[in-house]
Amino acid sequence: MIKSVFRLALKVIPRPMLIRLSYAVRPVLARMYAGDRYEDPIDGRTYKKLLPYGYEGRQRENALAPGSMSLERHRLLWLYLKEETDFFTARHKVLHVAPEQGFYARFRKMKNLNYLTADLDSPIADVKMDIHNIQFDDHTFDVVFCNHVLEHVIDDLQCMRELRRVLKPGGLAIMQVPLDPTMEKTDEDPSLQDPEERKRRFGQYDHVRMYGQDYPDRLKAAGFKVTPVDYSEKLSPEMFDRYRLPEGEVLYVCTK
Repeated sequence: MIKSVFRLALKVIPRPMLIRLSYAVRPVLARMYAGDRYEDPIDGRTYKKLLPYGYEGRQRENALAPGSMSLERHRLLWLYLKEETDFFTARHKVLHVAPEQGFYARFRKMKNLNYLTADLDSPIADVKMDIHNIQFDDHTFDVVFCNHVLEHVIDDLQCMRELRRVLKPGGLAIMQVPLDPTMEKTDEDPSLQDPEERKRRFGQYDHVRMYGQDYPDRLKAAGFKVTPVDYSEKLSPEMFDRYRLPEGEVLYVCTK
């Protein structure tokens, strides 16, 4: 019953309203799903199962951790930042575009971070911002996060250039996207308006591209230095499954 209601909510409720509602329901869901099968490395909670997540026939079982509202890719990024960087210890000025709920409150409480969030319509963002034309000066931020945003924008190369422009030399940028590893080239058409055709080609009604294996080359074309990180090589299969991390997802870690 709960899974059916959750699937329906994902389908019919706008994203800003879903974000607001989630703050009320997640403590209840976390208690209901408590168990020992899966572990969320973000908040340390354990669960007998996780919630499904996805849109219209593309839903994944055991994807969303109720306590932190983290998905597989969020848990992957958390582990990378915790184990491979000084993000949690050194002082950083951070720009977080389209802030994910699993990170938002935690990053804001971290005393080592000067943390700013931005979005066009998110109710939890600090500033309204179009990443085609970012309102901040060159070399402003030590760290930039912009995950699952570039598949929505008209000119992704321009957005990448802007994100690189506001990043300090030596800074860290992570910009994950939906990527189909079977595709050699990115399929895109920002002029396409038909929601059904967008779903068929790009996986979601509001996406204008599906990235292929050329994604790191696009980042390099914008001026970034790119290091691929495959976390499946760093964890045992048992821990990879316990954390419910995304199979086959490579973190493209960008520097300037």
